Amino acid sequence: MRFARLFWKSRVYLWAVVIVLLFLLTGRAQAPNSPDYSLLFDKTDVMIPTRDGTKLHTEIYTPKNPTEPLPILIERTPYGIADDDKGYSRKLARYAEMIPDDYIFVFQDIRGRYSSEGTFVMQRPVRDPKDPKTIDEGTDTYDTIDWLVKNVPHNNGRAGLVGISYGGWLTVMGMLEPHPALKAVSEQASPADMFLGDDFHHNGAFRLSYGFEYSTMMETGKTNFVFKFDQFDTYEWYLRLGALSNADKNYVHGTLPTWKDFVTHPNYDSFWKKEAMPYLLTRPTVPNLNVAGWWDQEDAYGPMKIYELLEKNDPDHLNYLVAGPWNHGGWARSTGKSLGAIPFGSDTSLYFRQKIEAPWFAYWLKNKGSLPLKEALLFQTGSNRWVQFDSWPPRDSKTRELYFQEDGKLSFDPPQAAPETFDAYVSDPAHPVPYRHRPIDMTYPDDHPGGWPTWLVEDQRFVDNRPDVLTWQTGELTEDMTLSGSVTAKLFASTTGSDSDWIVKLIDVYPEKYPDDWKLSGYELMIADEVFRGRFRKSFEKPEPITPGAITPFNIDLHTANHVFKKGHRVMVQVQSTWFPIIDRNPQKFVPNIFEAKESDFEKATQRIYRSREYPSGVVLSLAPPAAGN
Repeated sequence: MRFARLFWKSRVYLWAVVIVLLFLLTGRAQAPNSPDYSLLFDKTDVMIPTRDGTKLHTEIYTPKNPTEPLPILIERTPYGIADDDKGYSRKLARYAEMIPDDYIFVFQDIRGRYSSEGTFVMQRPVRDPKDPKTIDEGTDTYDTIDWLVKNVPHNNGRAGLVGISYGGWLTVMGMLEPHPALKAVSEQASPADMFLGDDFHHNGAFRLSYGFEYSTMMETGKTNFVFKFDQFDTYEWYLRLGALSNADKNYVHGTLPTWKDFVTHPNYDSFWKKEAMPYLLTRPTVPNLNVAGWWDQEDAYGPMKIYELLEKNDPDHLNYLVAGPWNHGGWARSTGKSLGAIPFGSDTSLYFRQKIEAPWFAYWLKNKGSLPLKEALLFQTGSNRWVQFDSWPPRDSKTRELYFQEDGKLSFDPPQAAPETFDAYVSDPAHPVPYRHRPIDMTYPDDHPGGWPTWLVEDQRFVDNRPDVLTWQTGELTEDMTLSGSVTAKLFASTTGSDSDWIVKLIDVYPEKYPDDWKLSGYELMIADEVFRGRFRKSFEKPEPITPGAITPFNIDLHTANHVFKKGHRVMVQVQSTWFPIIDRNPQKFVPNIFEAKESDFEKATQRIYRSREYPSGVVLSLAPPAAGN
């Protein structure tokens, strides 16, 4: 046992040696990703009391025979702690690269979930700090840290907080009124605004399949619930569902608080604002490592927005950013060598865990080493390398606009056509464009590997030649083009309806012959994308109908990217008006509340995208020369 302890303190990361050691100690081999944690940690299972008397189920893992006081690293979760057959949490595997540094790991079920007491409230609103009797996730975090530093033996009085997705949001809540012992946090893939850019809406457009399946999963009981679809292809199921009002009538029956919130708050009112980060964050209170994935299918908007908000007032330089070529939480699992069919040339996730995350917490919680980044460290896709930035977006990027031209061409030259020149398509809510390859399985299947985690890197050729998708592309690039910063679509459009959605995709088109990886020949890889619900073009608070036939400007933020379009590749832009069922079907007829629309409200519409001297539609890119690698 002493030999095992010395082994871990030596900080050797070769799992093969771990397997041999565990075989010698226990008489049986362990899977490479499932070491016997009972040999490394003493576990304590407690119910930690909070200020209103509610007790939260908490598991504490202390390294055996500690030789010095150790910091506490806390992860709070609504998804369960997932103990193995020995009663040790499988979450420990997430921190394999940090275990050799010695931490007291703490995992906690949040209020009302799994083994914790109380009532669960989806993204529980932030309390009124003037009322000492009120509670929220921040007070639960504060009370948890307070109990831990006072009751857990061998702690050094310092705590760190980390979490992904909902756990990332919980991490941000813990920063708002931080406990004095909280010395470092890492917000990873936290939502920042559920109406403008994260899980439930994008620019006011409802994320139907995710919103329905997530709310049923979280609010049907204290543990995760899986809705049983009677069709494998959920595209067909949601189409058969019809108007959104049928969801409550046929399935929800008033039982899901979050679905009720969707229906009763169709616009950007105080309900959404009270939990949106622009109305909560003022300045960093503790060092924060924001972590984002370029192809995060759930919360790509959130961590970038949180970093942006905190960066506005960061005199003590506590705000940092890492972004990599990952899907939702992809940095916390596997090696990160690829995503779907797209290779990255190195173990990007392992690099983050070993070279960034572990040193980050060691620096703040153990006074060990140095900071692993200066400000922002972003993986540059296309060139497949890590790049350091003094700020993000970079200040030295220059904007250039790619304009839509005739014959599906895309060019930096402004169009010279007459004012009424346009491309058009008919958008039919009865035949919406799928957002990924069909069949589209459920978001979180429990019996097979699903397609949800990788849909953002799927080859977009599956919608080529659809009559309701417009496409423009450049010729082959004669030199590398580096996108480093913001992407904005500027559309001049009209519709025969009185409401419309606009979906814009920026795509890297690989050469038709790609000997480096033949399966990528001609591949169409989305680099940036977004949907905008036309009724909100003037205000997210007060939607207005679109005047049928009127040429109307729409500015659509496609957020930021760090990508090199390589020589020989092409740049493509696609525009469409449906993206189903990730986005609900816009009736294309203005109604006060789409959640209450009738079947008769849905109608076809003819969409026109203008590309003339007077109405020059296109995309604005922030371009920069290639930066020096890390």
